[in-house]
Amino acid sequence: MNAVHEPAVAAAVQPVMTLADAVGQYLAIYAMPESLGGIGGRDEMRPHRLKAWVCLLGTRPLAGITPDDVEDGLRQIAAVPARVYAGKDADGQSVFRKLGTGRRSNATVNRHHVALAGLFSWARKQRLLPRDFVSPTRHVEKLPEPRGRVRYLKDDERERLLTACKASSWPRLYLLALMAITTGGRRSELLGLRWCDIDTERGEAILHDTKNGERRVLVLLFQVLDELAKFAPADASTSTALVFRSRLRPSQPFSFKSAWGEAVALAELRDFHFHDLRHTFASYSAQHGGSLLEFADALRHKTLKMVQRYSHLSTDSRRRMVSKAFEGRL
Repeated sequence: MNAVHEPAVAAAVQPVMTLADAVGQYLAIYAMPESLGGIGGRDEMRPHRLKAWVCLLGTRPLAGITPDDVEDGLRQIAAVPARVYAGKDADGQSVFRKLGTGRRSNATVNRHHVALAGLFSWARKQRLLPRDFVSPTRHVEKLPEPRGRVRYLKDDERERLLTACKASSWPRLYLLALMAITTGGRRSELLGLRWCDIDTERGEAILHDTKNGERRVLVLLFQVLDELAKFAPADASTSTALVFRSRLRPSQPFSFKSAWGEAVALAELRDFHFHDLRHTFASYSAQHGGSLLEFADALRHKTLKMVQRYSHLSTDSRRRMVSKAFEGRL
């Protein structure tokens, strides 16, 4: 009697995990808090950098990407014209503008390297890759980065610039420059301020949407508060209007490039950019006894993140530091 053979059951074929698949899963939970099972990521540029990798290697099996692939991808990323973060549009989407046609900086290329390395690390922890998998990014060296440009105002330059800002055709240029130089706030952060974010009684401004994704409190000196009072609407405490709004499009920040250029020229400053007001704040604070922890806490600069874990300073502490730094200067 012939034996009855059971039909062979075909082994289930596991789909190949591509880089695009992994990026999709990663970004779906990237901004989600860790308490809810997410990654808790705060780097707003991480999704953009990973999407660049999807364009280059998206269809490749994740486990099959080699160091040569990573190096070739970084070379292609470096060749793309540089862009700079220019804040958010009315819908809350990030806006970027091109900076000429030159290649991207080594620092930008390295951030793409870090983003890909983070993806591989996450994928291994999620068992999307074997436990003994070695990320191809580990065998690719990062590019050398020059020390950041540091330009700050000397006392006479500061006086000339603030005087020029007061004479500007845009009435709020002096207020914007004064806030930048006394708070260390970034351009996009200050332009995104709304009247309801400002607490005049406490002398504070709340930044809800910063470059690093962290809520931040700015200390406002009385000189800034006095200047704010000149422009504050009657319903300032509840108004969602931008402090530095455009005249023609109130939902958008005012484009002050022309007014700033005129003020810099009138003040006879050379090689000076708006971001250098942030450097000026840092320099004055350091010159007047601000500790590294106070400095890190006030600036919330990402490169000082290692010391922030030890910094739990109060607003009053930072107010004393900033007041001391600008005593007799305003």
